[in-house]
Amino acid sequence: MQNVDVEIELNPPQDNIRDSFEASNFRVDNGRFLFHVPETAVYSVADGTHIALTPYPAADEAKIRLFLLGTCMGVLLVQRGILPLHGSAVVIDGKVYAIVGESGAGKSTLAAAFARAGYPLMTDDVIAVALTDDAALVHSSYPQQKLWEESIEQLGLHDRDYSSIYQRVNKYAVPIRSRFCREALPLAGIVELVKSDEPEPSIQACNRLEGLHALYVHTYRNSLLHLMNRQQWQFQSIARLASELPVYRLRRPADGFSAFDLVDQIIRLTNKREVVSS
Repeated sequence: MQNVDVEIELNPPQDNIRDSFEASNFRVDNGRFLFHVPETAVYSVADGTHIALTPYPAADEAKIRLFLLGTCMGVLLVQRGILPLHGSAVVIDGKVYAIVGESGAGKSTLAAAFARAGYPLMTDDVIAVALTDDAALVHSSYPQQKLWEESIEQLGLHDRDYSSIYQRVNKYAVPIRSRFCREALPLAGIVELVKSDEPEPSIQACNRLEGLHALYVHTYRNSLLHLMNRQQWQFQSIARLASELPVYRLRRPADGFSAFDLVDQIIRLTNKREVVSS
């Protein structure tokens, strides 16, 4: 029998699945993390290996899948002791650079620009960082990105037929058929992408406290960690990353399309670091 890494169990649809929840849509029961998405499903994540979902009878499959690949996977990683960061990750010279930021900052667009420039994509939306004794390793996810229609056009990807993300008619699931890295690689740095009113992009190194704050804010589903009693583990993990790896803040103009200029900024930065460290 083939070894299974994660088991996903689909239960029969039910009408009254909300009854076990009270004021909140999230709770922990005997080590299982349960959450309810109205009119969609109840999800249960346990032991870092098992996800069970019970949908509503008329639930949309695309919306069910959205939370399965998002919140469920983030919780599952935490249960395994793997830090999930909210962002995209790309491979530059055999090392991984994480691009984190708020929703709408342009993380996926920047990662797609890296792919167009010949740099492999590692993951999009959830970055899985496993801290070992020797390094911080990033594990790849599934070969797909979520891109706005405007980004697809500006990146020159508009000649294909993509499926829209549920309830986001102008955001699409874009498969990565090439330039996708499937092996775990060491994390070499973190870039926080933020919008700016300045006309030109700029990048600067964060001090350790600023880096710690960026990693805290951009931990995936940060607000759920207290339910799993994992706040101390999170702090220890991000404190180690902030002390061992460089964290940068990359400001991009809020107007216009600057993704390829941002790629150049990061590549120049990594080349300087190679010279310094050699």
